[in-house]
Amino acid sequence: MNSVEVKTEGQQARAMLFRTRDVLVRQRTQIINALRSHLAEFGVVAPRGVARIERLAGALDDGGSGLPEAVVELGGLLLERIHELDERIDGLSVELLAAAREDEEAARLMTIPGIGPVTALAIQAFAPPMESSRRGRDFSAWLGLVPKQHTTGGKPRLGRISKMGQRDLRRLLISGAMAVIQSAIRRGKTADPWLASMLERKPRMLVLVALANRTARIVWTLSTKKEVYRLHTAAAAA
Repeated sequence: MNSVEVKTEGQQARAMLFRTRDVLVRQRTQIINALRSHLAEFGVVAPRGVARIERLAGALDDGGSGLPEAVVELGGLLLERIHELDERIDGLSVELLAAAREDEEAARLMTIPGIGPVTALAIQAFAPPMESSRRGRDFSAWLGLVPKQHTTGGKPRLGRISKMGQRDLRRLLISGAMAVIQSAIRRGKTADPWLASMLERKPRMLVLVALANRTARIVWTLSTKKEVYRLHTAAAAA
């Protein structure tokens, strides 16, 4: 692939929109972790995750929790910042969704399981033209999702994926693959025979990387052929 790509103003704007939202999400995570850590020192424990923040908020609001007044006051400041970030992140998410729905290419990519508006627009913002890759495997390799191969006793084995490539896209594709796998496990079934077979035979982490790798190949296929996702497209990319 050509390492120097000229981005359009639209791509640059989408990249900034994505980066801004990403920064705010990381700030929110940092503050939530800080609040969780501080309250844990006073016996208030909550699981990780944005959805669990209400347990911490409830402890701060509970007059009978026994928390020192200073802790309640400082915890409230952190909660206010978290809620402020929630509103800003939600607003940017709405902008991303609207932009994705208006864009034909992004709408096409969102037909792929595990790819939502954030990932679809991030691909457009950060990936080079798909035509610069000869095949889907080349695009996946550029992302750093193709495991290194080595041979043991004459049998090829897959090693770890590369840390090279576009980190934002690789992270998003892996997160999307994780969501697809968790949904399949939770429901106890999947319409994708390839994924069902992999989950039966392989360790979950290996399936995660393999699915992200395949998703990247499907992205290349749909983008170059101007098609929408179908199971036979996925089978061809496996």
